[in-house]
Amino acid sequence: MSTVLDTEQATDVRTGSAYESLIDRLSQQSVVKHFDAYADVPWDHPEYRIDPADPRWELSDDDPLGATDWYKAQPQEVRARIGLQGIVSAMKTGLQFESVLKRGLLEYATTLPNGASEFRYAYHEVIEEAHHSLMFQEFVNRSEFDPPGMPKLMQFGSRGVVKLGRKFPELFFLFVLGGEDPIDYVQRQELRGEKEIHPLLERIMRIHVTEEARHLSFARHYLKRHVPELSFFKKRMLAVRVPFILGSMAGMMLRPSKATIRKYRIPKSVIKEAFDKNPEARQFVRDSIRKVRNLCVELGIITPISKQLWKAFGIWDEPGRPAVAAEG
Repeated sequence: MSTVLDTEQATDVRTGSAYESLIDRLSQQSVVKHFDAYADVPWDHPEYRIDPADPRWELSDDDPLGATDWYKAQPQEVRARIGLQGIVSAMKTGLQFESVLKRGLLEYATTLPNGASEFRYAYHEVIEEAHHSLMFQEFVNRSEFDPPGMPKLMQFGSRGVVKLGRKFPELFFLFVLGGEDPIDYVQRQELRGEKEIHPLLERIMRIHVTEEARHLSFARHYLKRHVPELSFFKKRMLAVRVPFILGSMAGMMLRPSKATIRKYRIPKSVIKEAFDKNPEARQFVRDSIRKVRNLCVELGIITPISKQLWKAFGIWDEPGRPAVAAEG
């Protein structure tokens, strides 16, 4: 398979003209390179059928859970089902997260004056995220699984996040990066890997990372443009709240759901072995949020006190440290 993947655009946004030019380019790319959840995914092609026992769903030895003796001792069909349920759970959580993102973007758009280029871009992103949610839900529907998605408490708390799009967009876009960066990192690693990927999953991931490159670029450059203009008090609010957001989001996105653990009776000792006591798994989490962590350093919203929170959540690395797995 091709390993050439779209990457984020980067520019110096200290001047207003450069920032406006970037947004215009992102909007134009949404016109010339966008996807439809049904027209561009051959759902009913025989090769795209989801068979829960397909060995291509099995976790690889590079996966923290897949590397455990407990997982390797399971029958082949069970190993495949565990892998597929992990994918399905991540997609359900992802579409619920994108629901928060879309509603927050619409709230943000209501604050923009007539003529603002961000308005057009925000609506392009809402449309693209809606197609992502359609893809994810269609995959869930065809999988034979019924994942709950985000925990109920987090679903309830997401209502407050939506309001941030209007009241505190800088914190809202850091929340966006906290949810999107880890998944983008995981999908890019999988697409560049040597393990055979089911063609339906591969198609969905390629569409997702192509359009997310634009979404992540906008969020990062918005923050670079606007965070320096914030008051001292708001910057300190970001410093304290961001590590809580990133710590909880990365942990939820990159570990098996509670439903998966219950369904397959995965022992607590196996989860601890795979994730809590596994230095490589913990480093993978830190690598998955490296870009947003380095951005926070660049924005000056990591203080001596807030750094201790990053360390307490196990998501701190010194700036400039390269990720274990190379990104492109």
